[in-house]
Amino acid sequence: MIPKQAPEPRYEWRGVMLDVARRFLPLADVKHFVDVVARYGLNRLHLHLSDDQGWRIEIRSWPRLAEVGGATEVGGGPGGSFSQDEYAELVAYAAKREIVVVPEIDLPGHVNAALVAYPELAPAGYDAKPYTGTDVGFSTLDVTSERVYEFVDDIVRELAELTPGEYLHIGGDEVFEISREQYVSFVERVCEIVRSHGKRPIGWEEIARTRLEPDTIVQHWKEPELAARAVEQGASVIMSPGSRTYFDHKYDATTKLGTQWAGHIGVRDAYDWDPGDVLGVEAALWSETLASRDDLEFMAFPRLLALAEVASTPQHDRDWDDFRARLAAHGEELEAIGVNYFRSPEIDWA
Repeated sequence: MIPKQAPEPRYEWRGVMLDVARRFLPLADVKHFVDVVARYGLNRLHLHLSDDQGWRIEIRSWPRLAEVGGATEVGGGPGGSFSQDEYAELVAYAAKREIVVVPEIDLPGHVNAALVAYPELAPAGYDAKPYTGTDVGFSTLDVTSERVYEFVDDIVRELAELTPGEYLHIGGDEVFEISREQYVSFVERVCEIVRSHGKRPIGWEEIARTRLEPDTIVQHWKEPELAARAVEQGASVIMSPGSRTYFDHKYDATTKLGTQWAGHIGVRDAYDWDPGDVLGVEAALWSETLASRDDLEFMAFPRLLALAEVASTPQHDRDWDDFRARLAAHGEELEAIGVNYFRSPEIDWA
């Protein structure tokens, strides 16, 4: 049995993030992914819906976001976006499988696709052009403009109306083109916009540099001191450390797909760690190198099965050798449900 059964799952938040912004993933493929992860007790699907390379959700009050901002992706592919009806269909589909969809609109950085669609949202002098590379940190909204806050309010309002779950992710990471004071002011104001529409704000760990209300959720990925600062302010923490949960990273030096800024992540690396006393854990599948469902599944599995057990099973009931033996017999089930997975040499596959 994977994950190993426990009377109650260890963590409330047992999640996985799909980056459909850098490369678009069609609705049918996302639904298939939902079907698979639901089998293993995961209960949060975090959708990274916007980035420099693409905008992936229809916003009716700002139609060019999807029409223009959605027309590009990494590598120069055709891009794409979800209509609001498609998004609502996915949310309902996931809910039937006890999975809550968590939409993310990354702000105030990672916004080049939005600025291509609406150049008036950019700071003076920003040259908004379609981007198909993988660099980060070069774009930002004009956080001094009241029109930008009207834009944010419209997006949050429309997403909140479409999303019955209580969460909305505002990103907040890798913002290098504005001052510290501007960043703090923007994040605090946007968190209040999220609350005004009845949702609980989530942000990457950088938002811990601002004043956080106790309902805020901070997602740790790189700097433990920021997670600690979030806890000090009474916020909740999701653990997504790059060296353990970034499953877009290579398994080892021979893996053809993937990045490696946090090192290589084997199956044991994904399994053999203790997240501590937090809200939960979440895997991240960034799509700079993942161009298809097959690519996504190959990088996710079997590491996502390791994380599912981390999320579900108390630390004292987990043992690598026991998990490794159970996983060895599980490959046939993955094949039976049509999942493309990596036959890791760490496992003596049956």
